[in-house]
Amino acid sequence: MLSAAAFGESRVAFVDADKVVENSPQYEAARAAIQREFSRRENDLLAKQKSLKKLEAKLAKNAKIMSESEAKRLEREVISRRRQLKNAKQEFREDLTLRQNEEFNKLRRQVIEVIKEIGKARNLDLVFSVGVVYVDPRVDISDQVLKRLRKRFKKRRK
Repeated sequence: MLSAAAFGESRVAFVDADKVVENSPQYEAARAAIQREFSRRENDLLAKQKSLKKLEAKLAKNAKIMSESEAKRLEREVISRRRQLKNAKQEFREDLTLRQNEEFNKLRRQVIEVIKEIGKARNLDLVFSVGVVYVDPRVDISDQVLKRLRKRFKKRRK
């Protein structure tokens, strides 16, 4: 445990990691890449859902005038497609979540790396992030971290 005198001599800073992540160009690029990557599957799911709705409407409208065997066949088809759609949606959500976690964990590692670089460059002893109730703007290095992330992003784009 640090004494008050020892803590007073320490150089500390604060980073709003959520702000840095959410405002970084890397975040926006990752979000856009994931959107592009999953848009075809999402559109396919929407088309399947629309097709199922049409089939359900056909069954509801025509069940009384169809033969019993035709109505049963159509009913089984609706049940089968519902099940397939439910499974496809669940698989989609799982894959999307996994992909988002991969990208955002990579970004968090970049943010930590930049925070360490700035901490060393400014001879800081400690950098706080989560769970801080009050921060004097003099010790908030969030904008510096964000600025450096933006610079890195531009360099990688060239």
